[in-house]
Amino acid sequence: MQDIKLLDCTLRDGGFLNSWNFGRGTMVNFFERSVSAGINYIEVGFLDEREPFDPDRTITPNSQGMDRLFAGLDHGNSKIFAMIDYGTCPLENVSDAKDSVIDGIRVMIKKKTMIEAIGFCKELKNKGYLIGAQPVSVTGYTDDEMRDLVKLMNELKPMAMYIVDTYGLLDRSHVLHIFELIDSLLDPEIAIGYHAHNNFQLAFSNSVALMEKQGDRTLVIDGSAFGIGKSAGNCPLELLTSYLNGHKNACYDTSQILEMIDTGVLKIYEENPWGYQMRYFLCASNDCHPKYPQYLLQKKTLSVRSINEILSKIEPKERLAFNQAHIEKLYLDYQSHEINDRGDIEKLQVLLADKPVLVLGPGPSMGTEGGKVRDYINKKSPAILSINYLPEGYDMDYLFLSNSKRYIQLSTKLSEGGQNGEVTKIIATSNVTPARGSFDFKVDYAGLIDMDFEIPDNSLPMLLRLLHRIGVKEVALAGFDGYVAEAGQNYMNPAMEYEFAKDYAVRLNDYTSGVIASLRDDMDISFVTESRYRA
Repeated sequence: MQDIKLLDCTLRDGGFLNSWNFGRGTMVNFFERSVSAGINYIEVGFLDEREPFDPDRTITPNSQGMDRLFAGLDHGNSKIFAMIDYGTCPLENVSDAKDSVIDGIRVMIKKKTMIEAIGFCKELKNKGYLIGAQPVSVTGYTDDEMRDLVKLMNELKPMAMYIVDTYGLLDRSHVLHIFELIDSLLDPEIAIGYHAHNNFQLAFSNSVALMEKQGDRTLVIDGSAFGIGKSAGNCPLELLTSYLNGHKNACYDTSQILEMIDTGVLKIYEENPWGYQMRYFLCASNDCHPKYPQYLLQKKTLSVRSINEILSKIEPKERLAFNQAHIEKLYLDYQSHEINDRGDIEKLQVLLADKPVLVLGPGPSMGTEGGKVRDYINKKSPAILSINYLPEGYDMDYLFLSNSKRYIQLSTKLSEGGQNGEVTKIIATSNVTPARGSFDFKVDYAGLIDMDFEIPDNSLPMLLRLLHRIGVKEVALAGFDGYVAEAGQNYMNPAMEYEFAKDYAVRLNDYTSGVIASLRDDMDISFVTESRYRA
């Protein structure tokens, strides 16, 4: 009969949410409840020489740090594990097992340093530790590469060889295929472990599929309280204990895990939630690092369909390690649909070159200084143009669209027309695709961006360059307040907020001010409302 054991990685994988700063009281609480629940293996944190010892954190530079944290506690029948990301903790920082509170060490094994990492595992085994071999991102291995890895594991003879689904990519058939391949070749004395992530909401169902396999080999399943863990989180430990109690005659005390959740995990969740999210789905469905979809989503310039298309173009060698330069190039390549826009530019010259143009932005001053805007309109009768939004209470002549995401959000208003039943004419950059028909005017995106700035497609500089190209001589700006770092302060509608604003506020203000100053030789650019862009 299959022997199934559980490993609790709450204090280790959960640390990605709070930089392992659980606090001494919470750390002890989680540990003692896991022991009382009867969990077989408890992973208490990372060994990492780059981090100083802190009694409130479950990441220490050496094994002595873990001794200071956990040696005085009752371990019951549980075995204590720590994890090492190979290369971050030298062998001399790890005492012999007989002198340490740690019973076993799990080692993260990356393909490019596989041989060295396995050699490190052998040295740790010689020090008396149980070894968990953790090949990172098992989905990145071909069947032949997995067979070669199993041969190395048979030579090492660790306590367990793991199926590590780093980005939550596996479904039931895939995880069973990998298990059966390993099971057919691995020394029967070596356990097979499974560490799941929940990007596709499959961590628990995949674990059940493995637990239902018939056989004599020991199986070790990882879980964490309430699924706390990196990105979409792990398999919830309370589900695993309940399942094993109900289906495999186990005797885990699930109530202790529930107390763990109630007395500490939920507080962490409120401050920094994990779990199934669209960005983790996008990462899993495109077999890539979670920072790639996060990076594209933060731009708020792309539809989800466009993000999927960009992610599908990531080079295989770049997929599992985030490369910002690579994804930025893919983003700009995707956006840069070069077109010949001469005809539309000539039409816009006829319509706008000899008129004052009022450009409306989405800043808070559109509400606080709305009287100034209406006074300007009454006095100047300008052509009125807005950028990526339609302000309430104004009949817009033109809408400048440079952002696919904003276009989708505006689609209903655009289909309804203006307040007087007049349809606002759309000037769109070539990266924005119409839902149906065609835009009134299409202009080349690539010709308006600035590749020398960190955010090359900042919309106001793009529009000002377009107006300069058209030959407009007089431009007034309203609602362009400039950026502040405080969230929710940059737009009349806080839902329009860009996440990058808090990091780039000063540089965005300085850059935009510089663009305005450079164009003033040919254009009279004034501000109707207060702005940080005033030169």
